[in-house]
Amino acid sequence: MSVDQQGLLAKLVRELVRLPGIGQKSAQRLAFHLLKAEREDAMRLAEAIQAVKDGLSFCRQCRNIAEGELCEFCRDPKRDRSKILVIEEPSTLYAIERAGGYRGLYHVLLGVLSPLDGVGPSDIRAEELLDRVKAGGVEEVIVATNPTIEGEATAIYLTRLLKPHHVRVTRIAYGIPVGMDIEYADEVTLVKSIEGRRDL
Repeated sequence: MSVDQQGLLAKLVRELVRLPGIGQKSAQRLAFHLLKAEREDAMRLAEAIQAVKDGLSFCRQCRNIAEGELCEFCRDPKRDRSKILVIEEPSTLYAIERAGGYRGLYHVLLGVLSPLDGVGPSDIRAEELLDRVKAGGVEEVIVATNPTIEGEATAIYLTRLLKPHHVRVTRIAYGIPVGMDIEYADEVTLVKSIEGRRDL
């Protein structure tokens, strides 16, 4: 079903298409769903979006999502302040928290170095991470960027930036998932798992 390209519904579809993972057909389905929904339901969605934009920002220390100046993790006195785990996006932080096992602090880059896309060191606030290390108390920075070309380049850049400041810089291991047969692993995973081997 085609939507009038100038009308109100078309405007909504254009805005929905801008969301990650939403194509034209999905946007049209969502737009028609909102049109058919009860007014109260649609208004609750609109109010929730507005509340997020009005009430949330980025933590001034780690750049995670926060309802105040500091996020819940930076405010937590029980966190291990000697470790900082560097990640690309807040969604990764919540995945790590769900998994459990890590009780240190975070630094959210909100992206990775990508010169072709115009993303440089100032865009990922590398200097802010360096300032946290220089302030003292940090013994280890764990770089957990994704195993992509940009993620690896970012990891290398951060390592070079931090190493002169006498802090241990580590990279998370990548390898064979638990329960998977080695023969089915792709070549990159196999190489990374061998490189990331540890003593038994």
